[in-house]
Amino acid sequence: MGKKILVVDDEPSIVTLLSFNLEKAGFDVVTANTGTEALEKIGEESPDLVILDLMLPEMDGMDVCKQMRQQYIFIPILMLTARDDELDKILGLELGADDYMTKPFSPREVVARVKAILRRSSLGEKAQGQTLSVGEITVFPDNYEARFRGEEMALTPKEFELLVYLIRNKGRVLTRDNC
Repeated sequence: MGKKILVVDDEPSIVTLLSFNLEKAGFDVVTANTGTEALEKIGEESPDLVILDLMLPEMDGMDVCKQMRQQYIFIPILMLTARDDELDKILGLELGADDYMTKPFSPREVVARVKAILRRSSLGEKAQGQTLSVGEITVFPDNYEARFRGEEMALTPKEFELLVYLIRNKGRVLTRDNC
């Protein structure tokens, strides 16, 4: 596979367990023990996926996730944490995580989820590409985000899909039936 995974957790035993199982599955593994170190490693290592604990020293996982998305870093994130409250799960997913697992966990399930996220991410990139642009509108299909002159546009899911369709068919005459 050769995909690079960043494991971010402050518990050495969990980092070791995840690293061993991910490497056994063919992934390259990079680790970080704090939220600040995680952001540095993301910039230095360009991982394909981040496994992120929420309870970290210096900066918690929610803030790491939030900063990544605010900086338009759309690397897939699997949150892996002891916090199993429904509100934490919802917040994590709404901030931009792609999946959320609670501890204790099965290492084999983590590896399976990593593979599934990377598979979906890869298919999305092939099907949609990173960005679409026309005039002053930029669309990020993988993240359901559209910007006009740099400002985020508030669109319903149907409006977003229509915008993507229109941009992809730029220059063609379309009827209502086409859309």
